[in-house]
Amino acid sequence: MKRIVTMGRGGTGKTTFVALIVKHFIESGITPLLLVDVDPDQNLAEMVGIDLSDEGKNTISELMMETFLEKGGTTVGVPPSERIESRIWEKGLYEGNFFDLIAVGTKFIEGCYCLPDAALKKALENLTKNYRYVLIDSPGGLEHLNRRITTQVDDIFDIIGPSQKSFKHVERARKIAKEVGIVFSNFYVIAGHRVPTELEETVQGRMKQYLGKIAYDKNVESYVLKGKSILELPSSSPACASARTLLEKAGYR
Repeated sequence: MKRIVTMGRGGTGKTTFVALIVKHFIESGITPLLLVDVDPDQNLAEMVGIDLSDEGKNTISELMMETFLEKGGTTVGVPPSERIESRIWEKGLYEGNFFDLIAVGTKFIEGCYCLPDAALKKALENLTKNYRYVLIDSPGGLEHLNRRITTQVDDIFDIIGPSQKSFKHVERARKIAKEVGIVFSNFYVIAGHRVPTELEETVQGRMKQYLGKIAYDKNVESYVLKGKSILELPSSSPACASARTLLEKAGYR
């Protein structure tokens, strides 16, 4: 089992890249997969053609709200993460043919993700042994690193945009990950499709472990706008082909 984390500033295309990874792995026969959506925007499920509500599944935050607020439960005594773990498996885990999916959801209480994150971390300790790969889609920014949902990561993919802030994001992310004790083998950098081709040489010169760029694909924009699954893209599409090349460079065949 390997853990892959995709991160980056908002709008760089990290969730799309996770969906493209899923498509590549499914087509390569590399399953089962566990998809973990830590982004409060909760776009990953839609990107891979899943409506959690229609499937009768809840986010971890929704389960926490229902268990500890609406039903009058208490967070005192036995750790909430332990008491809610069975409910996460029953009500929060979507199970499909090639992949399962779980989402943290929006904040449990104003300003705090502590309890949902703790519940997810505890559940992952028992869930991950069942999968070939665990793919974690992180929220924009860096605060999630301090929450340490997982401390053991094989590869981190940081998707950057055409801005100085993206460069600084990569530098800070590497630094924070090491400071909080997240162990990782590789920290790869990938340029989102909005990065101009003429700037790639500059990016490559400034970024360690730079893999290349995700190709612009008008079909991706159309699919996202219509709410269609990225998994339905033709394998020959520019986005799929470029993602496949990037993953091969990182050692994923």
